Amino acid sequence: MSWIGLSGQGRAWTCPRRVAATAPERHVLMPRGSIMIEIRVPPEERPQTLLYYRREHPWPGTISVQAMPGGGIVLVLDQGGEVFHTVLERRNDSRVDLLRVTFSWDSEARRGWLTVEQPGTDTVDTTETPPPPPFLMEDVFTLCHRPQLVTRDPDVIFHAVSEAVERVGPMPGLVAQVPVLTPQGYRRAGDLRLGDTVTTRNAGVVPVLARVTRRMPALGSFQPVRLRAPYFGLTRDLVVAPYQRMVIGGSEVEYIFGRQAVLIPALALVNGFAAVYEEGHDLVRYHQLLLPGHEPVISAEAELETLYVGRLRRRREFLQRTLLADVPPGLIPEHARAGLKILRPFEAITLAEARAA
Repeated sequence: MSWIGLSGQGRAWTCPRRVAATAPERHVLMPRGSIMIEIRVPPEERPQTLLYYRREHPWPGTISVQAMPGGGIVLVLDQGGEVFHTVLERRNDSRVDLLRVTFSWDSEARRGWLTVEQPGTDTVDTTETPPPPPFLMEDVFTLCHRPQLVTRDPDVIFHAVSEAVERVGPMPGLVAQVPVLTPQGYRRAGDLRLGDTVTTRNAGVVPVLARVTRRMPALGSFQPVRLRAPYFGLTRDLVVAPYQRMVIGGSEVEYIFGRQAVLIPALALVNGFAAVYEEGHDLVRYHQLLLPGHEPVISAEAELETLYVGRLRRRREFLQRTLLADVPPGLIPEHARAGLKILRPFEAITLAEARAA
């Protein structure tokens, strides 16, 4: 089990197998785990209380996570008088509209990590913290089911709690059923693995170096998006993560944008006619393929971006905290960006309308 609780976007859930129904049964410590918070960045600079909660039973405790105007994240925990405090300094980027904050702790190993990511980009700021205290399972229940006891900034999209030290860095974006073209025909993305090959439009047949997978809260930057056929040449609907990108070319692209090809994140099409959010899920499992040159794969006649790792293999310590930690180092390539323009929502809708005309 990994994720055991979440709250946001009108949903509140805890795993009944892990979070007990009665308070005395929840008075147990979590020696390791993660808490993730996604937040919209307001246009004006102001301090934001991402989460604040104080309890008195079975012993006093406090959880406080704040975002400061200069871009820093301040985390304070109090477990029975043992106060833990850490700060992650990061550069305030006015172009950012969404942040993902993850605090992971392993109290038995006396290690913790505070990480801030910008979904849809390669930007990750992270720091190792002083030895952190464990969480209390009662806190998980309160954070998810007792909003009247929790202070949360209106710009917080969701928060979720896991029993694991969660991975950070490059994320997958395809559900298992997404078809991927191979020399043997279409196969499910969730079935491909090291040793298989896929067919690409520009590089021919290339080997799969790894398939990464992760189960995530189906909220915020992980809420599934259904790309609808026949827009953008799709021969069937595809369900992907919001920041999964399609590679689109053709005469309309050259005419409107003056480029041979562009990238469209799935979320840029939501609320239009070409894509809709999938509702009703608590958790979703995504997959993604690692290819030698970051080649796009062909899916339902469209092209989908694969996992981009840049020069991640040179950051050996950070690499161990990513989904690539178990991939043999010799199989991890270095990727260069193709330099394609990423369309904004109104540009994506304009292109979809032109293609539908």
